[in-house]
Amino acid sequence: NGYVIEYIKNPSERVQLAAVEDDGFSISFIKNPSEEVQITAVNQNGYALQFIENPSEKVQLAAVMHNGKAIKYIQNPSINVQIESVRHNGLAIDYIEHPSENIQKIAVSHNGNAIRYIENPSEEVKLLAVKNNGHAIKYIENPSEQVKKLAVRSKPQAIQWIDDPSKKVRDTAKRI
Repeated sequence: NGYVIEYIKNPSERVQLAAVEDDGFSISFIKNPSEEVQITAVNQNGYALQFIENPSEKVQLAAVMHNGKAIKYIQNPSINVQIESVRHNGLAIDYIEHPSENIQKIAVSHNGNAIRYIENPSEEVKLLAVKNNGHAIKYIENPSEQVKKLAVRSKPQAIQWIDDPSKKVRDTAKRI
């Protein structure tokens, strides 16, 4: 049980590693853990990052590669950390302030539903989202005809999310 480290005075690095290998959250009881201990902890549980003060980019990357949403515990993540985060979980874009269009594209390419967390997505981002998952159209305000057609081409059932679909959109859904 990794949590017993709380009761060990001045545990060796070997003991620290054993504790975080068992449960990454046990890092919360370790004072000044080495980078190796930090990486081991976030590899066991990406959310262990919340207990690490000023994690290096290497530790941040390990955390988001384990769990993309661990980015929520990083202030001002680098572009590399943002990319890895949404690459592993597109929905992690919800925790990125003002994501670049490139980050948005990666996120919706991983998970079309990530578009629901993007303010004013470009047409290209909308198209990528519905190409990945036609049902993502339900999160798009005023989609263009092209976005609607691609959504129903991707998933004909996506027509249910389109208000007053045109004849072309209905015909596209019927042909699939």
